[in-house]
Amino acid sequence: MKKSISYENMPSWIVLISNLLAVSVYAIGIYIVSRFGVFIVVLYLLYIIWIEIRLLKGSCVDCYYYDKICAFGRGKLCSLFFKKGNPKKFVEKEIKKIDFVPDFLVFIIPMVFGIILLVTDFSWTILALLIILGILSFGGNAFVRGSLACKYCKQREIGCPALKVFSK
Repeated sequence: MKKSISYENMPSWIVLISNLLAVSVYAIGIYIVSRFGVFIVVLYLLYIIWIEIRLLKGSCVDCYYYDKICAFGRGKLCSLFFKKGNPKKFVEKEIKKIDFVPDFLVFIIPMVFGIILLVTDFSWTILALLIILGILSFGGNAFVRGSLACKYCKQREIGCPALKVFSK
């Protein structure tokens, strides 16, 4: 039986690809919601910041990659702002698909605003960005998680509640 490879610290190219994907989704989302004014952009940016902090405080503090380089670079980032948690807590965490709704809203919010724009004032640019956003959010995330992040993750070997949800 072939043993899977996992990294103690993920290679920088995986971190780069993972973060380029996230930044691209955020940037497209910001561009789309910007058509509704600065106030909406600020709300959307605050939401993105909240999502990132929620992840760091709720998962990254307990992850194997705390103070290490995970596929998203958050292990090192987390150690700069939060105390190390309990790795056993990470493995024992129970999550359901509904727990991912706040993360999906990062993609859904600009999609809704984009559809409103298409209906009220059609634009090929907005349509193209919505298509790209959909591809990045579903295909891009599936690729990054399936072929890069989770595939080589040490935490996956120890136990990952997200993997339990998505492998069903």
